[in-house]
Amino acid sequence: MTQEPADTVATPQTEGNEESVRATFARLYTDGRAYAQAEVERQKLRAGIAGAGVRNAAILGIVALMLLFAAIVTLLIGLVIALSAMIGPLWATLAVFGGAVLIAVLLLLLAKGQISHMLKTIKS
Repeated sequence: MTQEPADTVATPQTEGNEESVRATFARLYTDGRAYAQAEVERQKLRAGIAGAGVRNAAILGIVALMLLFAAIVTLLIGLVIALSAMIGPLWATLAVFGGAVLIAVLLLLLAKGQISHMLKTIKS
């Protein structure tokens, strides 16, 4: 008696496997594109949130600088009024103006020194 292989043994079907591999790669490609698209949308959302935060911070900073400028002007006007009782309005105005100009010149000289230091550091 010779035994022949039974028909129940699974023999690979080339066409069926090829379809399956193609379908797997197509699904992988589709999933990869969906993941990439979701990641792009996530990054757009993050950029939008960061942009809104920077915009809000800039607006608040500008308003703070405007209020600081108004406070400095108020201080200078108050100094003129306070000094006008002692040395007269014209001399009080000149004294406050001279003091403000002196402080501004000193700050500009400090800024120039910082820039010079930075340029010297960059060149070396």
